[in-house]
Amino acid sequence: MLGGRRLTATLLGFFEAFIWLLVIREIFKHLDNWLCYVAYPAGFASGIFVGMIIEERIAYGKVIVRIITRKEVNLLIEYLNTQRFRFTKVDAEGPDGKENLVFTVLERERLDDLLNQLKELIPTAFYTIEKVKAAAESGVLPEERGGLRVFTWLRGVIRN
Repeated sequence: MLGGRRLTATLLGFFEAFIWLLVIREIFKHLDNWLCYVAYPAGFASGIFVGMIIEERIAYGKVIVRIITRKEVNLLIEYLNTQRFRFTKVDAEGPDGKENLVFTVLERERLDDLLNQLKELIPTAFYTIEKVKAAAESGVLPEERGGLRVFTWLRGVIRN
């Protein structure tokens, strides 16, 4: 939730529950008024909608973009290099023969630039985009935040 921001998510959860209690109190005060039954769900749905718009505008975090195409990707690779995007190119085989796969992880705020350039260079390319929870920078894994040291150690043991 919220890109791993535990304190922010907890505080927002507290205020969400508090607002819910206030609204339910008002509904019980006015059980005969059907507008109370409609107002809360309408407000809740509006809040979700506005929150999604805000989250899109903030463009926080990283995404992985997987590009699959049968076309040559040299111009795309040049673009990725000029923009200093880290990438991996893989020669692969699909149901229709040879394919090129290009993987890149980038800041979400730069995604639109990449997609615009991709549509210009290889308009027929298939691509997928996925949020990234964590990514290593310069070959060093980011430190895990919070939690008891025993659980952090245990997670490392289970992964290995």
